[in-house]
Amino acid sequence: MSRVFVTGVGVVAPTAIGRSEFHAALCAGRSGVAEVTHFDTAGMDRTHACEVKGFRSRDHLTAAEDRRSGRCSAMAIAAARMAVEDAGMESSLLCTDRCSVILGTTMGEANLLGELEKVWIHEGEEAVAPTRLPRYGTTLLPIHVARALGARGMVLTLPAACAAGNYAIGFASDQIREGRADVVITGGSEVIERLQYAGFLRLGAMAPDHCRPFDANRRGLIIGEGAGILVLESEAHLVRRGGRPLAEVGGYGLACDAHHITRPHPEGEGSERAMLGAIASSGLTASEVDFINAHGTGTQTNDPIESRVLARLFGEGAVPVSSIKSMIGHCMGAASAIEAVSCVLTLDHDLMPPTIHHEHTDPACPVDVVANRPRSQRVNVVLNNSLAFGGYDAVVTFARVGTLPNVEERGH
Repeated sequence: MSRVFVTGVGVVAPTAIGRSEFHAALCAGRSGVAEVTHFDTAGMDRTHACEVKGFRSRDHLTAAEDRRSGRCSAMAIAAARMAVEDAGMESSLLCTDRCSVILGTTMGEANLLGELEKVWIHEGEEAVAPTRLPRYGTTLLPIHVARALGARGMVLTLPAACAAGNYAIGFASDQIREGRADVVITGGSEVIERLQYAGFLRLGAMAPDHCRPFDANRRGLIIGEGAGILVLESEAHLVRRGGRPLAEVGGYGLACDAHHITRPHPEGEGSERAMLGAIASSGLTASEVDFINAHGTGTQTNDPIESRVLARLFGEGAVPVSSIKSMIGHCMGAASAIEAVSCVLTLDHDLMPPTIHHEHTDPACPVDVVANRPRSQRVNVVLNNSLAFGGYDAVVTFARVGTLPNVEERGH
């Protein structure tokens, strides 16, 4: 069984595009909240989101790729190319059946479906161009990326709700650990779409201004979009090409609390099992976790439940916790993938990103929040939490290279 290393990261986020710019935005506590421009918000009582500004697909894609890709695929392709460049990997190492693409998303190119429906309703069925239909579908997301990179291994979409990014990273790590691939391009991508936006409004889950995870005055989440991509590589392949690892994927835990379609189990039963699974499969104990990238949506229900689980497992306020959703919003299927990029950067710089807009920690959330400013501290192990609708609980650990025990000693 091989160790699994992260050797490159790429990101298209509401606050910045590219690894260095994204890290600078995290450290500066930059907010991506702005008025919605993707669609008409007339009649809605919330009109803001964390959209990716300044992203032009033609800057990252060929003309042919741009024609056949929707925004979701375009952001994934762009982030994948950044990650491959960050890894210093030659294209010849990707153009093989030992390189796979495994991505997560919630709705994929759902915005394209909305555009097609609008044309159909207002102009009639004949006005729908057949050439636009092949751009739609969650299954096409990794295919577009694989085609852009020349990867000929397995392609797979994991539409595992808002935990899709972590699901993809976990499954991708298995492909390498078990010898089915040498390189996997993995992560998630999501685009803001009117139906999704309206759905969260109807649930009453949208904040009126900002997302304030774990704060006593939190009032909900902010919808976001973007793409986060990691290059995962086996130890043998990494050594053979003379690459440099950024971090190691320790392990992951998956669980479902089988409780409710939108509300987590009151005691966080599923999320606790997912966290314990991620720690155990990494060959670690809870005391060895240095930082937790929380799911931290800023809703009244989710934050206290996640906090109680963290207190049970680690002790009240024992491990620093932050939620970058306060800056980038909740990017749905891309959320934990973009947050995984943040986790790798935390390890690389020994700098924990802040939870912005944080004034007073809710007593119901007994956690040590990294509030408003980054915290400089040695970090060897990071827990990346993703606790989604329907009980889709997925947690991944990332570790400083050389920190984890041998693979044979872990609980895989």
